[in-house]
Amino acid sequence: MSFTKTTLKTAIQDYLESSETTFVNNLDNIIKSAEDRIFEFVQLPEQRKNVTGTLSSGSRFLATPSDFFAPMSLAVISNNVYTYLDLKHASFLKEYSPDTTVTGTPKYYAVFSDDSFTITPVPNANFSIELHYLFKPNSLADGSDSGQTTLSKDYPDALLSGCLAEGAIFLKESPDVIATFETRFKEAVARMKNLSEGRKVKDEYRYDSLRIGVS
Repeated sequence: MSFTKTTLKTAIQDYLESSETTFVNNLDNIIKSAEDRIFEFVQLPEQRKNVTGTLSSGSRFLATPSDFFAPMSLAVISNNVYTYLDLKHASFLKEYSPDTTVTGTPKYYAVFSDDSFTITPVPNANFSIELHYLFKPNSLADGSDSGQTTLSKDYPDALLSGCLAEGAIFLKESPDVIATFETRFKEAVARMKNLSEGRKVKDEYRYDSLRIGVS
């Protein structure tokens, strides 16, 4: 099973037995709310990106990519050797090197804002860097009617369950109905985590199978 934007909207209306105009007009928002919840709960391998760039000499800032969501690693590359910077809080960087005129080879970085990192020591040369980060994919709701996303293709149960939970809240369904959809959503998200944060990042030869408590 997989969904396009059209088939997902149809499924939401069928499950919740509603074609009320206001509800239908808000289906895009419902889909986006469900996607946001999933991306906050689970780190998907498909959310990872690598980009290269340059730290400018004398500048303590590095712009983040336009689709940046969260950092995974930042490395300075010199003579084909990777040196990974430690992620710290911005206040640590200021305490470590309060004098911004002091330069050197960068050791630490911090998220300064949604648009930039701050680096210390301030680079004393132009350094090549590689950033590994999590990005937030485009919403299914923003694509074409026949479009698909990783969630709608590979994790349709989680996406549908999340939409049903959000839709039930929008329609002001009874608490027990909302709780049923919410339970199904959490179960689907747990299965996603087992796969994306468990099996897809562990070598079974070295780590054996996942061990999950009986529920």
